[in-house]
Amino acid sequence: MTNSSTILVFDSGLGGLTVLREVVAARPDAHYVYVADDAFFPYGHHSEDEIIARVVPLMGELIGAHDPDLVVIACNTASTLVLSHLRAAYSLPFVGTVPAIKPACAQSKTRRVSVLGTKGTVKREYTKALIRDFAQGCEVTLVGSPELASLAEAELSGTSVSDDAIRAELAPCFVGEAMGARTDTVVLACTHYPLLLDRLKKLAPWPVDWIDPAPAIARRVSDLLGARSTGIVQSGAEMIFTSNRAHGLSATLTPFFGGRAVA
Repeated sequence: MTNSSTILVFDSGLGGLTVLREVVAARPDAHYVYVADDAFFPYGHHSEDEIIARVVPLMGELIGAHDPDLVVIACNTASTLVLSHLRAAYSLPFVGTVPAIKPACAQSKTRRVSVLGTKGTVKREYTKALIRDFAQGCEVTLVGSPELASLAEAELSGTSVSDDAIRAELAPCFVGEAMGARTDTVVLACTHYPLLLDRLKKLAPWPVDWIDPAPAIARRVSDLLGARSTGIVQSGAEMIFTSNRAHGLSATLTPFFGGRAVA
């Protein structure tokens, strides 16, 4: 039997599960290690230097422990800050998660696009450079949400989250009054946010297209890995919290791991 590839998926918390779900669907032949850096969550509460100093050596420890063939940084904040440092320090492939501004602006009919991310992501020069390079004449509104990632974590963990709390985070994305001149596309620039997508759609003041980068990330991962392993229907899965707490979320996590049991 051919050995399966190991893919390590890394996020500050549980948001990267939305990326994992797409990657697993694209590559069911791989073994998965999902690492939630909950001991440092949320990253938005830390400085850029603190995040770099945290993630680069931590990734070295994780690579040493799990020997992955590829690492997915399923976190916009970490990707915009740390990817270049990781690629300089370690020789294996890294796939990052960055705001999907280019496809959003390419498809917008009203030329009004909002980028909904953490405060750190929307203020970062990386994000502003994407707008300069790819806005294509669109008016891009940057919305830094202080609480939406934490609300998504809470809901996934079984805590009730009110409509009003979500609506308050979402409202600044919706700009304009006239039907043909208002926001028609919202970029989900935090991997936590698709966890709340059904509620975002319900609470939006008018319908928009929601851009989730996870399918594109999955395609990139599959391309880098090459042909699927033969003789393997499905490999294993592990869930690790850097706080060392037991996850206790097996039933909740199983769909994100393609139905496989999570160790």
